[in-house]
Amino acid sequence: MRVAYVCADPGIPVFGTKGASVHVQEILRAWRARGAEVRLYATRLGADVTADLADVPVVHVPVPAAPAGDGADRAARVAARERAQAEAARRLAARVVADGADVVYERYSLFSTALAEATARLGVPGVLEVNAPLIDEQRVHRDLVDEAAARAALAAQVTAAERTACVSEPVARWVERAVPVPPGRVVVAPNGVNPERVGPCADASAQGPDTAPPVVVFVGTLKPWHGVEHLLRARAAATGDWRLRIVGDGPQRAPLEALAAELGVDVAFTGAVAPADVPALLADCAVAVAPYPATEDAADQYFSPLKLYEYAAAALPVVASRVGQIPSAVEDGVGGLLVEPSDPAALARAVDALVADPARRRAMGRAARRTAVEQRSWTAVLDRLLAGTAVGRPVGHHRRHPGEQGPAAAEVPA
Repeated sequence: MRVAYVCADPGIPVFGTKGASVHVQEILRAWRARGAEVRLYATRLGADVTADLADVPVVHVPVPAAPAGDGADRAARVAARERAQAEAARRLAARVVADGADVVYERYSLFSTALAEATARLGVPGVLEVNAPLIDEQRVHRDLVDEAAARAALAAQVTAAERTACVSEPVARWVERAVPVPPGRVVVAPNGVNPERVGPCADASAQGPDTAPPVVVFVGTLKPWHGVEHLLRARAAATGDWRLRIVGDGPQRAPLEALAAELGVDVAFTGAVAPADVPALLADCAVAVAPYPATEDAADQYFSPLKLYEYAAAALPVVASRVGQIPSAVEDGVGGLLVEPSDPAALARAVDALVADPARRRAMGRAARRTAVEQRSWTAVLDRLLAGTAVGRPVGHHRRHPGEQGPAAAEVPA
């Protein structure tokens, strides 16, 4: 089976370090594990190509940069960028048609109708993956000029897709409100993890009391919606003896470092880390944290955090905020502990409790690892979202075509 994977989002480097980049790469691996021959079509590549994906053929059609200008020119520049995104998606669709495919799988992006165009011309099924209510995000947090075109593109994609897989219930409801489709066409498929890439931490198999202060870890981009400031305040309020490691970088790093200094908290900030290097930074940890803050609108909590599944695969019990989809990913008291959001004192008490009871936290970590392996692998995610479709059957082992080349050689110039 030949699969055309399309990512027309210029904000996602498909071979990058962002969570979205990891998602793209893991779905590529899951398709190949099913025996599919995958070709990647993208508007942005990135430079972090892992060895196991180096042979994936890539068609690259970049989105041209918008012209410079401010003030009255802003709307014109945004409109030009939106038209450029749509045109790049059309060019990707044309390449899919020229290359041929048995199924088109697209990660939803604004203004793209690549899946709709390619499946109609090839007469093959399509699967659309929706990870966020992008139209709402763009309108509220960035700039959106032609919302009508964005909504028309979404309708065309969902209507054309045999299956639309949404990362959470709120995202599924958003799609169904925007595009009336028959029952069963829209399904919820939360994120997953690669339990072979992320192995169990050393603490999971340790015995007896701790011989050194345990390491508590957070992994993620340092942006406001991750609530890392609450984690720093929790460390300042904690009574237990534990070290804090923050893996990642972002616009909040400097303010967070300043807050840590103000609180007198010793924190190890690693900076940006490639996805391939994250498992090693989890291996010597004992507890992981997802301190998401409270929000005024529950609809804001539509995400399915990759970090929760990576923590679980690492056999790390997680202390996480009780918001959004997190209670469905972390069973309170089994694979971790849930606390109220934006409550550093509650966060501190939960971490202290796990640090003080090594046997309990290790049992929780092992339980989380079992769930990750048995239910939340990326292959299981793909199997669930394809179930009942024309492409829902594994097709044997991956074969590489003679002469098939990797990303650099397969690129198409702009």
